[in-house]
Amino acid sequence: MTFRVTLQPADRQFNVARDEPILAAAIRQGIGMPYGCRDGACGSCKSRLIEGRVLHGAHQAKALSAAEEDAGLILPCCATPQTDCIVEARSVPGAGDFPILKMPSRVISIERAAPDVAVLTLQLPANQSFQYHAGQYIEFLLRDGARRSYSMANAPGRLNDPPAIELHLRHMPGGLFTDHVFGAMKAKEILRIEGPFGSFYLREESRKPIVLLASGTGFAPIKAIVERMQDLGLTRPTALYWGCRSKIDLYQQAWAEQAAASLPSLRYVPVLSEPRREDDWRGRTGFVHEAVMADLPDLSGHQVYACGAPVMVDAAQRDFVSRCGLPADEFYADAFTSELDKH
Repeated sequence: MTFRVTLQPADRQFNVARDEPILAAAIRQGIGMPYGCRDGACGSCKSRLIEGRVLHGAHQAKALSAAEEDAGLILPCCATPQTDCIVEARSVPGAGDFPILKMPSRVISIERAAPDVAVLTLQLPANQSFQYHAGQYIEFLLRDGARRSYSMANAPGRLNDPPAIELHLRHMPGGLFTDHVFGAMKAKEILRIEGPFGSFYLREESRKPIVLLASGTGFAPIKAIVERMQDLGLTRPTALYWGCRSKIDLYQQAWAEQAAASLPSLRYVPVLSEPRREDDWRGRTGFVHEAVMADLPDLSGHQVYACGAPVMVDAAQRDFVSRCGLPADEFYADAFTSELDKH
């Protein structure tokens, strides 16, 4: 049995199987909807149910509270329709542009960029044309059916030959996947991946100045976006703020400095929340999103792209909109939700 879902205001229609989440059906049929984690943890896909009835699967209260659900909001990533539905959601032009592929990948290298950060380079099959927007992510398909999501850190124009993607992984001690990456993983190991996913990528048609905001390994998709801007020759004024705990966590500081030197329109500001004495740090300190507000108190004409820990992304969204005049629909985010965050 299938139900008909109509997306407003785009007036797009698609079929959804009875036990299928609305978002999964949209992705399967190339319909662009906003989303991040795909499993009820981040709230990026939150939409309004105009007509019809849905049943929600397990999700976090911070992604959708009981009060929001009572007010008619839904999470399409874990909402299955029980009737035909009309859903109000921002359509995301380009989100369904590229086919989602399942494919093997081969580990080319594992570089320990910081004590708890690995830069993983994966070779893709030469016979499959893997396309994505800078900022999107892939998922590893693990043996027990679990999945782990990581953003591409290189722009799609920089896959090289043979094609390879770069991923930045933080070690989560006790984590099923990252314990393996930081322990037994060797070059030439084969990993199964699927992608691209996500609606986090640069809106290239805009002319607005840009704030790129990253914490920790949330730097990965931001790096891909900067490379994309370099490849397109974009000159939109851009400020890149990267927040980490201490100096050692700025694991690609030299790359960021070089990018700012090569792009006259790009300004780079690293911010440390807990600099150590041995860091001899003379740069900015504190919360990274507060450094943005100190420099740019008026964000009414900007676009913001934020990626990193959910607490940083949530605080930035709240404060930029309420205190700096950022239009709510010009805040684009990818909150990195670990398995720990989902429980």
